[in-house]
Amino acid sequence: MLVKPIEEEIKTSYLDYAMSVIVSRAIPDFRDGLKPVQRRILYSMYELNVTHDKPFKKSARIVGETMGKYHPHGDMAIYDALARMAQDFSLRYTLIDGQGNFGSIDGDSPAAMRYTEARLQRIAEDMMQDIDKDTVEFMPNFDGSLREPLYFPSKIPQLLINGTSGIAVGMATNMVPHNFNEVADAIIYSVDNPQCSVNELLGFIKGPDFPGGGIVYKSSDMLDIYRTGHGKVLCQGEISEEKKKIIITSLPYGVNKAVYIQNVADLVKNDVISNILDIKDESDRHGIRIVIKVKDDDEKKLTINQLLEHTQLETSIGVNNLVLLDNQPVTMNLKEMIDTFINFRLEIIKKRSIFDLNRLREREHILTGLSIALQNIDKVIGIIRGSENVDTARNRLMSEINLSEKQAVAILEMRLQRLTGLEIKKIEDELKSIRENIIKLNEIINNENKRREVLKNEMIELKRLYGDKRRTKILDRELVERNDEDLIPNEESILILSNNGLIKRVSSEEYNTQKRGGRGIVTVTRREDSVRSILSCMSHDLLYFFTNTGRVLSAKAYTIEKKSRTAVGVSGSTFLKLLDGEIVRQIMRSPEDKKSFLIIVTKNGFIKKTPVREILNMRESGVKIINLDRDDEVVSVSDLVKPSKIFIVASNSKAAIFLSDEVSSTGRTSRGVKSMKLNGAEVINAFLVNDDDTVLTITENGMGKRTQVSEFTVHHRGSSGNLIFRESDRTGSIVTALPVRDGDEILIITKKSKTIRISADEIRILSRVTSGVRLINLDDDDSVIAASVL
Repeated sequence: MLVKPIEEEIKTSYLDYAMSVIVSRAIPDFRDGLKPVQRRILYSMYELNVTHDKPFKKSARIVGETMGKYHPHGDMAIYDALARMAQDFSLRYTLIDGQGNFGSIDGDSPAAMRYTEARLQRIAEDMMQDIDKDTVEFMPNFDGSLREPLYFPSKIPQLLINGTSGIAVGMATNMVPHNFNEVADAIIYSVDNPQCSVNELLGFIKGPDFPGGGIVYKSSDMLDIYRTGHGKVLCQGEISEEKKKIIITSLPYGVNKAVYIQNVADLVKNDVISNILDIKDESDRHGIRIVIKVKDDDEKKLTINQLLEHTQLETSIGVNNLVLLDNQPVTMNLKEMIDTFINFRLEIIKKRSIFDLNRLREREHILTGLSIALQNIDKVIGIIRGSENVDTARNRLMSEINLSEKQAVAILEMRLQRLTGLEIKKIEDELKSIRENIIKLNEIINNENKRREVLKNEMIELKRLYGDKRRTKILDRELVERNDEDLIPNEESILILSNNGLIKRVSSEEYNTQKRGGRGIVTVTRREDSVRSILSCMSHDLLYFFTNTGRVLSAKAYTIEKKSRTAVGVSGSTFLKLLDGEIVRQIMRSPEDKKSFLIIVTKNGFIKKTPVREILNMRESGVKIINLDRDDEVVSVSDLVKPSKIFIVASNSKAAIFLSDEVSSTGRTSRGVKSMKLNGAEVINAFLVNDDDTVLTITENGMGKRTQVSEFTVHHRGSSGNLIFRESDRTGSIVTALPVRDGDEILIITKKSKTIRISADEIRILSRVTSGVRLINLDDDDSVIAASVL
């Protein structure tokens, strides 16, 4: 007995198995675009004569026929393949006409094969046309009792119009479907222009055409499919909008609708997608219709972007045009696929023509004999009457009238009615027609240009029969990559900065408006920390963060983790590149006018005016914006667009107001100039005001008032200022002052993390030396520490 090393045996066996899977199961033959199981199902139906114009036949009968004759595998594997060829959501051009439940785009399985019925579509019959004319090779079936075709003489470019997918050993194929009209036009053009390029063919084939429609982006990745044989297609479902509704009318190819809807519901539940109230499936036999109700019409674009980003509403399909050619796996580009199909069809047309020519020559031979006999009818009759038997008559006809054996037999079998004048004329006309057809067939066989003409006429006729409008829309542009702002709601937020540099972003919806004098709600900070300032912004706003070292850094508001009002903030170093020991001291929104100036005011009373352009396009690590003394820090930053009044508020209850023109513009590294005489006090806030503004003053005991700007005398920079309110034991010290207008809302935070949101309209306008009214009720050991205008 021959002994082989186990390594060699394993290698040989594995290669045999791999090639068996590649050739006999997973990878389609390019000539007819079918896998063996599909070919065997269609051929069994062809033999059963279950054609498009015949009654339906039970699927179980077709499966049994296929399994018993050609495909000795599980009946469910055969039935699944049969059902897929009948699904109009799986194939662009179905090959089987199914009656009954053959599954759905929701992933429902087909009904049992005993309940469903099927017959061939006409397009499948055209794939098998001329199969009985020696056009294809046949091989023995699994038990050698029958013969089955190795491939079909397909007139239909099946792989190009329907695509395919299959996973073999070490390789896989995934081809996308196309529109029949476009493919036919490309083939016709290539027949006339054999040297044409891929780019010329792309003038006809615009891109994939999926059964369910959708949108495809004509990107460079997609064009690679046609130029190299592999690439990817970006597909999107189609979306329309109604009032407070998003309507999805198609899904990308291969997406399960029921699973998709469940995924959207899960994403809404987990707060990945916002603004969705309800999702409803209103699809019917006319098409997909998924209705998504939204909370806010203005946020509809954001919701659509979130659906595209986080769900299969936008899907990338990898394409690899791997096919079998002469039993070898090869990857083809568009030009190679069309040329291979054309060469295949030219060969089939030649084989078919040779077969037809031989049949016509045989018929011509018989008719020639009949014609000779009719010309010598009396002699023929005499020979027949004078012969003892058929063999004698045949031999005498062959020798005396110079006929072949086949001609003599045909004459002996001829009925007497063929001797009428009309029948004689028919024989002569048929003979004439046959000889004309023989000439034509000889031209087709011997002249490739004639065969190309036949192929063109075939494609024109097939285009008339099966051509239809494109279902998938092609957008002739690259897919624009979505950034974070396309996916994050642009909602109003409150930024809370603590004295220790912790920052918290809270939705403004967490703070409901209360009446003046309410007790507020809790906003948590660490016990050893307290709120320094608060800022109202939108989550898409660009923010500038000023530190204790005089540097400024920038970040989008949404980069700060959104938290509840009862959560503790995060260090600025989690989203900013801060230095050791550096903490954020002030936050401002990015100026809208890039030609404006920054007005920066420090605790020790210095003020500087610097062009905004100095911090535009800054590095991620930030830039130095002001030169600070060791005991100084930035308390306020304002955006100066046009000459205005600057309002400086000090801890001694005094306010200085002067014109912005009194501050000269300086570079980033200067310290600035004195804004007012402090006499031991500190600046607690500074801002720009207009004459029609009112200034809201808030004290540590929760008292406040609004005062008209016109009540304050405008002095030169460096004055001691005016008294802004009358301090008493009832009011406590001043905490801050803010510019407000009617309709504004104010957010106030206390030392014990209580927060209240009140309308400015509820706060009385009083003179600058009065004490004001109660804005918030405080516990005995509590006090106001910060406030902001929303």
